[in-house]
Amino acid sequence: MLKKSLSALALIGAAAIVLTGCSANAGSGSSASPEAVKDPTELTLALVPSQDQSGLVDTAAPLTDFLTKELGITVHGVVSKDYQAAVEAMGAGQAQIGFLPSLQLWQASDKYGAKTVLQTERNGNISYPAQFMTNNPDKYCTDKPVERDGKLFCNGADALKGPAGLDSIKKIKGAKVAVLGPGSPAGYIYPMLALKEAGLNIDTDINKLPVTANDASVLAVYNGDAEVGFSFWDARDIVKKDTPDVGQKVVVFALSQEIPNDGVTLSKDLSPKLQDKIAKALADYSNTEAGSKVLQSIYSITKLAPADPKSLDVVARAAKTLGLQ
Repeated sequence: MLKKSLSALALIGAAAIVLTGCSANAGSGSSASPEAVKDPTELTLALVPSQDQSGLVDTAAPLTDFLTKELGITVHGVVSKDYQAAVEAMGAGQAQIGFLPSLQLWQASDKYGAKTVLQTERNGNISYPAQFMTNNPDKYCTDKPVERDGKLFCNGADALKGPAGLDSIKKIKGAKVAVLGPGSPAGYIYPMLALKEAGLNIDTDINKLPVTANDASVLAVYNGDAEVGFSFWDARDIVKKDTPDVGQKVVVFALSQEIPNDGVTLSKDLSPKLQDKIAKALADYSNTEAGSKVLQSIYSITKLAPADPKSLDVVARAAKTLGLQ
């Protein structure tokens, strides 16, 4: 089922995911009262990985199998690199469960009334900073880099919690910078927000090198293709196996303000009862050894925790400032 759904997803644009039999009330709108909602007989789960998606098709299957058993409703999975396609699928009634980054959690809620029920927990945290990395610490570090867990940091970034070192980002003006797409919170949104708030023109003051994933941003800095790169903390670990000296050659010199973790959002077209059931099933799954292993394979998720709706307020501000609504 997952491979079939993935093939279908590849055929559509960002406007919607065209899948048959996903919802008995697709596109029904929000006028019906909760008591009148008729839940679908099948569900579609949209996954949007933060790294390269190769290998995720097979590893996600146990998750959809578990949900199918727990809910008594067949759950299909789709894996896409396109964040916006997943949001639009939620709005079109073609996906009912979304594993989405923070911007898309807010967009799904703001545009389509979706409910964020869970946020991913990594090492006990439901937020993380974006990191600014460089291969030229002499330019960006105002103090001597310090080592932590085999990796170098400066300007207080070794505290591992943002914000830190943002006074130094003005020096990025004129530099070549590895940048992810506009849908990436850590690879674009929050670093760009920080640059804009520091007085830089994000269209003309930096030379952008487009990259497709966080690990590619790290490697662009490591290989000297870019002087600075943006990524989630700490994406250097992803490439450490193949480049064991990455923590010494790529220095983190600043951290953005904390970013709400990605999480789980549910369509407004699901009844409150089914929403609660899905949220509980996913949270329980993340607390099992097998479930935690699968979620770590998909999303590096340690655990799924109850969502903090207020944490998305900062996402709204970033989206409005950068015109990403």
